[in-house]
Formats: sequence, C-alpha cells, structure tokens
Amino acid sequence: MLCPYCGENRDKVVDSRGAQEGQTIRRRRECLACGKRFTTREHLEFSAQTQVVKRDGSRVPYDRQRMIEGLAKACYKRPVSTESIEKLVDQVEEEALATHEREIHSIDLGRAIAERLKALDQIAYVRFASVYKQFRDLDDILDEVRDVLASAASDPPEQGRLF
Repeated sequence: MLCPYCGENRDKVVDSRGAQEGQTIRRRRECLACGKRFTTREHLEFSAQTQVVKRDGSRVPYDRQRMIEGLAKACYKRPVSTESIEKLVDQVEEEALATHEREIHSIDLGRAIAERLKALDQIAYVRFASVYKQFRDLDDILDEVRDVLASAASDPPEQGRLF
C-alpha cells in the first residue's frame, strides 16, 4: 500500500477491525518511512469477469468506481457523506453478488441504487433518476417529483430485495 503522504510502499498494520456489518475491513496503517498513519478499507469485489449488460445489449466489465462517481454527481452539494455513498454501493454489490453470477443488467443495478438513494436523499434521487429513467422533458421530472412527494407523505416501504 502506498503511503498517501510520502509515496513509500513500506507500512505495517497497526489496527484492523470489521466495519459495515462485516462487509468491509478497516485497517490503520503506519508508514515505516515517514511514520504517519493512514486508514485503508478492504471490501468484497465482484469478480473481474462480472459483466454489466447495458440497455443496448452491449457488455462492459463491472466498475465499482463508476457507480460511486455517478452517485457522487447525483449527491453533489447535498448532505450525503462519502461513507453513505460507499455503504449504498456495498449494499447493492452484496445483493447483486448473491443473486447473479457473471452478468447483471444495468437496469437492475440502476433500480437498486435508485430505491436506496430515494431513502437517503430525495433531491439526489431525482437527479439520479433523471439519468437512469432517461427523462425526456420537464413533465417527466415533475411526475417523478410528485411520486417522491407522495411516497414521502406515506410511510416509507421497508427495503426488500431489489434483484
């Protein structure tokens, strides 16, 4: 692991503990060159062979970072922490990994993300949905906002399996 302060590749693990219900391992490391400490997180990844089937039928390798970046754009200037975004992605990955083997449809990933994001931040959800649902005009956005407001007025449904 490269030290974020000096770039050296020599460190030792000072502390290690499970996080996020056992889905992540948090490690405190100390650089042996400069002596500074930093934190790393390890999490279960989809295999390199997992493919995402796009709407047009093409297949691309699954990319966790792409999902995080998309969510970060939707959550831009919203009170949603990076940790919340990563936890959301962890949940989606865990569920998708449990139910799919080599291929997962982008629509299924989008739906799983959107449902969790709706509970996390409604504005970020509408931003994400505008891309995921491919809104054509302002009426589509207004319809979605009305749906969000209606669901917020009623009791939120319990999150179940989305795949």
